[in-house]
Amino acid sequence: MIEQDRMYAELPGRVIDHLMLLKGDYRSFPVDLLNHSLQAATLAYTAGESEEYVVCTLLHDVGDILGSLNHGELSAKLLQPFVSDENYWMVKHHGLFQGYYFYHHIGRDRNARDRFINHPHFSRTQSFIDNYDNLAFSKDREPMPVEFFEPMIKRVFSSPTPEFISRTGRSKHNNPTVEK
Repeated sequence: MIEQDRMYAELPGRVIDHLMLLKGDYRSFPVDLLNHSLQAATLAYTAGESEEYVVCTLLHDVGDILGSLNHGELSAKLLQPFVSDENYWMVKHHGLFQGYYFYHHIGRDRNARDRFINHPHFSRTQSFIDNYDNLAFSKDREPMPVEFFEPMIKRVFSSPTPEFISRTGRSKHNNPTVEK
């Protein structure tokens, strides 16, 4: 197995390991960020969202471990090669959209998201916040376990999207950042 193949085969496991770092991280929430992520993904799954969308929902806060202030951007960068542009944009901007519900309490503009009001993914991102992210902080909701989502993660991370390959020229076997 060439080095790149090994790297891609191990990537889903590394993503899951990183997701597990959210366990025990409560911040000021009633549930830890792992439970929150699992709740959000469970809600998206039971609502019939696509597998890619469910995985994006599950991983939307993984960037919080390294950068709370820009966690959406970090999470989105992890997902970018493997998901559609619309899901990438949704994850990247979800923190700003979430701010509508609390920015005014900390002296920031709660309507900061409105600068994107004409963006084609505005409604999708707002719907993500309203239907999944905001509703996933319940102590009383039992989410599906990580193991339920593992096959989905493996499938989503199995290969870069045609959009990504077209835009960057990078694929599993044509990646200048990975030594051969």
